[in-house]
Amino acid sequence: MSSLASITTGPRERLVDVGVDALGDAELIALLLGTGHGAESVEVLAHRLLEEHGGLDGLARAGVGELSVRRGIGVAKGARIAAAVELGRRVARVGARLSTVRLPDCRAVEAWGRVRLGTLDHEELWVLALDGNNRLRAARCVASGGLHGMFLSARDPLRVALREGASAFVLVHNHPSGDPTPSKEDVAFTVKLAAAARLVSTPLLDHVVVARDGYASMLALDLLPAGE
Repeated sequence: MSSLASITTGPRERLVDVGVDALGDAELIALLLGTGHGAESVEVLAHRLLEEHGGLDGLARAGVGELSVRRGIGVAKGARIAAAVELGRRVARVGARLSTVRLPDCRAVEAWGRVRLGTLDHEELWVLALDGNNRLRAARCVASGGLHGMFLSARDPLRVALREGASAFVLVHNHPSGDPTPSKEDVAFTVKLAAAARLVSTPLLDHVVVARDGYASMLALDLLPAGE
């Protein structure tokens, strides 16, 4: 843990400069608190709060009532901390559920996509971020309306895959027309994205199109060479 003397800028400024992942526990808590009180700055208060509860684990077990009696906290700040802890728990539960979903081939991707996209009257493009065992790390919609009807660059899905820490990723989108045949725009976009993904060693494994009359795998159709 960095010393109090090493904090030369506020946590909000550091978040903007270096990103939320680079902030320490006390800095994140300071952001939740917003202000300190007359005897302690918000940074000092955050450090003291962690020390008094034995770290994040102890702080997570503290209820609003326990937190609110601490000078400088009160009910409002205690509620913020409790809410942040609960959000973290919920995110962890979602992650645990996702980790049980495996997408080893285009049939599994098609089954995933048909449930979510099969009845839509507009196109949606989703990125499925996978770990090294083809387990689903995250699923994110990156476009709505059709690949040729909107501005969409290869950076958009690739950025999502990298942000989610994917070892590899898959694209899936729907064709409301009922015909799963990839369009020229679908193919051109996918080939461009696959080339960009190779450069950052996060391969695009497949692009699956789901529709009323079936599905199409660009990998199976040799539109996306194996190993991309």
